[in-house]
Amino acid sequence: MGAEGNTVEQPPQDTTSESVDALLEAARYDDIDDLMSIASVGVSLDSKDSEGRTALHMASANGHLDIVDYLISNGVDVNASNTEKNTPLHWACLNGHIEVVKRLVLAGASLSLLNSHERTPVDEAVSRGKLDVIDAINEAAAQVELTGTRVSESVNLSGDQMDTVLD
Repeated sequence: MGAEGNTVEQPPQDTTSESVDALLEAARYDDIDDLMSIASVGVSLDSKDSEGRTALHMASANGHLDIVDYLISNGVDVNASNTEKNTPLHWACLNGHIEVVKRLVLAGASLSLLNSHERTPVDEAVSRGKLDVIDAINEAAAQVELTGTRVSESVNLSGDQMDTVLD
C-alpha cells in the first residue's frame, strides 16, 4: 500500500456535450477566462460539438483574435472541419475578420480545402465581395514565404474573378 497512496489523481477528461458546448460558447463570446477554466478540467481545446464545430471555428467566425491566438499557441488543429467541411479559415473569410485570417494562414491553415459547397476559404471571401480578405491572405502568404515556411497556395484573382467580385 505504500507507493499507491502517493499517486496524484488526474482530473477526468470531461467531454460531455455540455462541457463542449460551454467551451465553444466561451470562444464564441470572447471569454478567455472561461475557456481556460474549462480546458483546465480536461476538456480538449479541439473538442467538437454535434455539428463538428470547434472553439477555433467559433472564435474565428466572430473575430476574437485573443482566443484564436490562445488556441493556436496551444496546438489546436487549424484545419479542423465541421459537418459542412468548413474550416476556421472558411468562417473567418466569410465574416471578413482580416487579422484572424492572417493568424490562421501564418499558423498553417490551408487555403485549398474545399467545403461541402466545393468552395475554398478564398472562394467564400470572393462570394461576399471581401477583397480586403484576399489582400490579407496574400500578405500573410508572402510573410510565410519570407520565413521559409510553405503556404498551401497563393491567391491571385484573375480578371474574370475580379469582374465577378465587382459585379
